[in-house]
Amino acid sequence: MTAPLKTIEGSGDIADVMRALGRGARAAARALTLTPAPQKNAALSAMAKAVRFHAQDILAANAEDVAEARMKTETAGAAFLDRLTLDAARVAAMADGIDVVRGLPDPVGKVTESWTRPNGMTIERVRVPLGVVGIIYESRPNVTADAAALCLKAGNAVILRGGSESYRSVRAIHAALAEGLRESGLPAEAIQIVPTRDRAAVGHMLQGLDGAIDIIVPRGGKGLVGRVQAEARVPVFAHLEGVCHVYVDKAASLDMAKAIVLNAKMRRTGVCGAAETLLVDRAVAATYLKPLVTMLIDAGCEIRGDETTRSADARVKAASEEDWATEYLDAIIAVKTVEGVDGAIAHIEHYGSHHTDSIVTEDKKAAEQFLSEVDSAIVLHNASTQFADGGEFGFGAEIGIATGKMHARGPVGAEQLTSFKYRIRGTGQIRP
Repeated sequence: MTAPLKTIEGSGDIADVMRALGRGARAAARALTLTPAPQKNAALSAMAKAVRFHAQDILAANAEDVAEARMKTETAGAAFLDRLTLDAARVAAMADGIDVVRGLPDPVGKVTESWTRPNGMTIERVRVPLGVVGIIYESRPNVTADAAALCLKAGNAVILRGGSESYRSVRAIHAALAEGLRESGLPAEAIQIVPTRDRAAVGHMLQGLDGAIDIIVPRGGKGLVGRVQAEARVPVFAHLEGVCHVYVDKAASLDMAKAIVLNAKMRRTGVCGAAETLLVDRAVAATYLKPLVTMLIDAGCEIRGDETTRSADARVKAASEEDWATEYLDAIIAVKTVEGVDGAIAHIEHYGSHHTDSIVTEDKKAAEQFLSEVDSAIVLHNASTQFADGGEFGFGAEIGIATGKMHARGPVGAEQLTSFKYRIRGTGQIRP
């Protein structure tokens, strides 16, 4: 394994260290802009190989992080520990994910549109790297590999600031990635991690490191994302919350609805695409509510419902107004009856977070209305909200879901980590 990463715990000037990271990243970004696709792919292949080779080092570091987290009882909930914990399969999946990204088409240099003007000039729009991406994330150490691979594929340098709870894991994963970079001849500064747990480092990143950082991507809880959105002096790709809905229409197949609702809520309750509210068409409440509610309760899910839902099962707790807008990230779901597809759309518009919402129905007209009118980054018909994932979109991986409407929306993969410029070729034209 590579030598331990030098840290600045309790020593040195964090501001100076962070500015140095920024300068290194900016220089690396310039080099990556000119790096041909085969060399980037060779680096990704070497990175995946190094992650596999050093799997035991990564797992040992992660075991220390998990042990420390368990001692901090105020943060060590089941969902938190699930996000933090790595095992052999998850480390293998990290390496496999890097290989998938390597196999994607290179977005850099792709001409997305071209045309010729009446004066003979040709104009083309071509994809270019964003430059330097700053990524601030919590809990999930696997984000280190996913984010690094995607940024490198798109020709960007990246500065990674993992959560303090995953500090050792992030360092171990980064050491493997750095080994792959060196083997392929790319600058080590192309993928850097912040070498301190001190939260002051985050503040420096949000200020942009003297113009070095072009974009910030936060990936974590509402507190982190809220801080980034409030304090960042550079553009941000993010979503504040994932208040995701499944609407079961009167024309839905009950069997399909049960399968989708159970998966959307309970497959992984701590992911941003987990369903947090179930809406049921009032026209079928008498026949659909009870089986849906019973299924969820039997699966270990707490239900907070409106009056109609509570009448279907005495175990349902009363929902408050706050529940309709809550991202639980746990085995809890709010359930409400609505007046058809119009009522579902109105509820989602009022309480939703524009992340991911699904309709279950065999009525194509209702489905098209839902797909057209629900203003979310991801809208599904007859499918689980847990497909809100870049890998499931064919992006290889993602560094997050963006719910804004500027530049990137939905899963942020390699293509979304590029911008564009116009290239114009003339034959001596001047403007009259």
